[in-house]
Amino acid sequence: MKNFLAFDLGASSGRAIIGTVDNGRLSMQEVHRFANGPMEKDGSFYWDFPGLCRELKTGLKNALATGIRLDGISIDTWGVDYVLFDRKSMQMRRLPYNYRDPRTVKAAEKVWEKISQSELYQATGIQCMTLNTIYQLCAHNAEHPEDFENSFFLPIPDALACSLGGNATAEYTFCSTTNLLDPVSRTWHWQLIDRLGLPREIFPEIVESGTVSGALSAELCAELDCDPIPIFKCGSHDTASAVAAVPAPEQGEWAYLSAGTWALLGAELDAPCISQASEKNSITNEGGVGGKIRFLTNIMGSWLFQELRRVWNSEGKNLSFNDMELMARNAGSCKYFINPNCPEFAAPGDMPGNIRKFIRRTGQGEDISDAEVIRAVYDSLALYFAGKIAMFEELLQVKYACLNVVGGGTKDGFLMELTASALNRPVIAGPVEATAAGNILVQAMAAGELASLAQVREVIRNSFSLKTFSPKQEDVDRYFANMEKFRTITA
Repeated sequence: MKNFLAFDLGASSGRAIIGTVDNGRLSMQEVHRFANGPMEKDGSFYWDFPGLCRELKTGLKNALATGIRLDGISIDTWGVDYVLFDRKSMQMRRLPYNYRDPRTVKAAEKVWEKISQSELYQATGIQCMTLNTIYQLCAHNAEHPEDFENSFFLPIPDALACSLGGNATAEYTFCSTTNLLDPVSRTWHWQLIDRLGLPREIFPEIVESGTVSGALSAELCAELDCDPIPIFKCGSHDTASAVAAVPAPEQGEWAYLSAGTWALLGAELDAPCISQASEKNSITNEGGVGGKIRFLTNIMGSWLFQELRRVWNSEGKNLSFNDMELMARNAGSCKYFINPNCPEFAAPGDMPGNIRKFIRRTGQGEDISDAEVIRAVYDSLALYFAGKIAMFEELLQVKYACLNVVGGGTKDGFLMELTASALNRPVIAGPVEATAAGNILVQAMAAGELASLAQVREVIRNSFSLKTFSPKQEDVDRYFANMEKFRTITA
């Protein structure tokens, strides 16, 4: 029996979970949970990195207080963001920018003057999104070149691990989200980096997931009165850990949806798939655990619901997510649609107002109620997922029998129901804590407890109850009748 501590940080919350691997099964115990999100300062959005470090220490204290012997620690987070450190003092240059900070829009335009979007895609296989690290670093270098002098950067999860005692290396699955990695050699794409004028010396060594990254520092061991605990590299991009925990069938083709603040929909491949068709459809080739490629597309997911709730509750409406789901269930189906990936929904702001503006601008109607706003999000996400699955099947010449959905979004039963009907095939939902489970089981691989990714998924299938959502014919027919209208609105 081995016990591993997973720190799983999303863009809206973080958690510390102890996972016990025993006789081919995984059990998990949450010991700490905390809020996370962008903080605004001087007109820019940042992450509270010192605050996150404090939360990690609290989670570690809570884990040790259980009396459970820890055999490893690992951290996963959202993608693309980074921390710049002074090479001598090891102090961060400034608070790390949040990927929703708008500074990258102009930076992207300047990058594209040097390197076209198409050339970037063909070189890296990464979907063009202005939040990608490539644009963040270029914007940072243009505004604060002094931060790059005698410095190096670490991805957010590796920077957090470094604060605990881990080494200053960068894990492969996260590095693949930067738009600066060669997807075949899995090394930094130095030609791109040189053309952009970024200093080579800021780029850290890249290492694989499932490897050792040091141990808890002597200072923390003394403060917490514990022995050194190994620090491992999991799939440090949270989607990589989540996909590792997809309870996929041992045979046949399967697709996944990692549903959280972002909804990441895709397939697992053995090698990058980079073509004009994949570029046209904004499909990305990110690194996966075990040398796999996560061939996926990024869709704004529960962020839309989170922002609606945040704005409405700031107005005193006091709505829970369950309240919002009930409102949507009682609203008319397929009355209004939005493009979930419309740029105007990406940054914190007036989400209800922006959705209403989109609906009016596309000629769908006026006087949209709160319930209809929520239902528009539900219907649009379900149809968006269905359209993307059809596109993946055409590109890869496969047919998926079902969609495996993992992550916090599986708790939204209404979204799972509607997605099954939009796809007209079953949705298999679970586990909810897929990212933490993947984090823990990749640590078990690094510790020699599990031999392969296939064994990781076998443990997942043995450990969690999964729920199947079947299509409802009435909804199937309604979605089929409205698919062309939805395509026109989102084109």
